Amino acid sequence: MSKEKIIWVKVDSYDRQFITGCLEAGVDGIYSTEPIGKKIEQLGVVDTITPDGKIVPGEDVVTVTIQSKEDEEKALVEAGHRYVVVETADWMIIPLENLIARTNNLVALVNSAEDGRTALETLEKGVDGVLLETDELQEVQKTVKLVKQPPINYPLHPATIKTIEKLGLGDRVCVDTCTMMKPGEGMLVGDSSAGMFLVSAEVKEAEYVASRPFRVNAGGVHAYIQVPGDRTRYLAELEAGDEVTVINHQGEGKSSIVGRAKLESRPLMKVTATVETESGAKEFSLVLQNAETINLVSPEGEPVSIVELSPGDKVLSYYEEAGRHFGIKVEETISEK
Repeated sequence: MSKEKIIWVKVDSYDRQFITGCLEAGVDGIYSTEPIGKKIEQLGVVDTITPDGKIVPGEDVVTVTIQSKEDEEKALVEAGHRYVVVETADWMIIPLENLIARTNNLVALVNSAEDGRTALETLEKGVDGVLLETDELQEVQKTVKLVKQPPINYPLHPATIKTIEKLGLGDRVCVDTCTMMKPGEGMLVGDSSAGMFLVSAEVKEAEYVASRPFRVNAGGVHAYIQVPGDRTRYLAELEAGDEVTVINHQGEGKSSIVGRAKLESRPLMKVTATVETESGAKEFSLVLQNAETINLVSPEGEPVSIVELSPGDKVLSYYEEAGRHFGIKVEETISEK
């Protein structure tokens, strides 16, 4: 998201406890057709979208209900206002796409965090904000977390390949996503949650296999993979509809939906590497399928086939000192070999 999104909450009347909870959750504004703006402003610094507020409905912001093509055109005309709140009947995505493609300052009226997510991700660009109509504080908190979530970023460091060992047959997982990845993008995977390799998507053309940029041949079923929320999961747990984190060679991440997780028995190999940390050199590993189509990522962002790796080569990695408990980072002593 190129600019910060806004979240307003719509209320029918002055409910001090609920409005205070909204402010504490981090909303940008409170919307009401009642003249309660001055009372709200006494509770904290927040935009008031009220007849007596900082933003006045009907003047600075207009609402358009989209039920026809004519309504779309009306919303475009009204875009000369500071904001246009759009309500789509039965959550019709196509009208919202049409508006996002042609104008800015769109705020979608939603009833839940999930509807808000849809509006924010439509056409990738999404609307500029959401107006949440709910009387449940928990839904407000969920929506704020969704709208204001910080960029996903993992500091990546060059790791030095130490050993490459051929193993026997074992079960590995291909993660097929609903995202077309680019060179330098992949997923963080490791035998330990402390040390992970950036495993490249299958973006390279091979002699006998076409590129599959939606796929990461991630590793053995036991391995950890980084997922949204700064959590890890076992590869064996993934299934269609889950989310994983796609990361580029600069450490910038984004959420991606799993379309399919393919578990198959294949010849395996173990790659071990070391990375320099504040507490000294740390060693970690990953069991991968033994095939030329599996690539790690060089510090320059180029895919490097694991069959071409040699001791001393550099690949990108992520290392953390803390351990994990059920995928959540914890400060405790954990040794994984």
